[in-house]
Order: sequence, then structure tokens, then C-alpha cells
Amino acid sequence: MAPLPTHAADGPAAPAPTLTYAFSVTATLAPPVEQGEVDSGRKRFIPITGGKVTGPALSGEVLAGGGDWQVIMPGGLTSIEARYFLKAADGTVIEVTNPGVRTAAPDVIEKLAKGEPVDPSAYYFRTTPRFSVKAGPYEWLRRKVFVARGIRKPDSVVIDFYTVE
Repeated sequence: MAPLPTHAADGPAAPAPTLTYAFSVTATLAPPVEQGEVDSGRKRFIPITGGKVTGPALSGEVLAGGGDWQVIMPGGLTSIEARYFLKAADGTVIEVTNPGVRTAAPDVIEKLAKGEPVDPSAYYFRTTPRFSVKAGPYEWLRRKVFVARGIRKPDSVVIDFYTVE
């Protein structure tokens, strides 16, 4: 039996995917709830109090009541899992589950944790969002793969969402 052909030595088998900007979420935040050191990481929860959704593919609001569960680990890595709801301009409610990572030098991570302003070029903040929504005009959110980039501000976070084409 002949071995299966491989493309790894020659490069990718298909063109690299591209990204298309879809929308941005600006979520307002309450002060963090600190749990302390658990399993080698500093656990905290940041409540989401509201916000807005703007962009070419989706507009509306961020509903209060969601949040961002974080584990700040030694060495400048923060594990993130945000869960919240968006309400589209037509009233459709969209559930967002948004896991990701934020990495930076430990002093930058500490400034972010304290809610201090930090230049976004000083850290890496990326997520891989998933959406749950009923059948209808926003069903496309379930049929695409997304990546997002986050920018942490003192009292809010801005997440730019892109579809992977």
C-alpha cells in the first residue's frame, strides 16, 4: 500500500484563510470579584453591566448580567472565559461564549488586573467566540468560525469580531 501524500513538507494544501471584520462589542464592567489563589492561579470574575454592539454585520446592545471568568497565572498568562448575551437591533437575543488568552509581561498583566490604562500593543488578547441563536437572520453566527481581538480599558473591554473565511 502506497503512503498517503503529505503536504506539510511542501507547504499548506489550501490558501490561508482570511479575516473579515463583522462587528465590535464594547462591554462596560463592574469591579472584579477576587477569589484569590486557587490551583496555582489568581481567580477572578468581572461582571458585565451592559454595552453596545456596532459594525457592518451586527448592531445592538450588550445585556447586563454576563461576565468574564479569569485565571491569572504566573509568567504573564491569563486564561479568559466570557459568557454574556447580546440583543440585536431587531430584539433577537444572542448568547456568546468567548474563551481566550491574554499574555503580557507580568507587570503589564498586573496593571490590567488593577484596571489601569495600558497600550494595547503591550499585550496579546485573542479569543475564539461561539454563538448560540435561534433560527433566523442571525443564524449565520452559528455557521461561521470567529476570532476576536480584545482591548482592555479601565472600565470596559472592546472586542473586535472577525469571521474566518
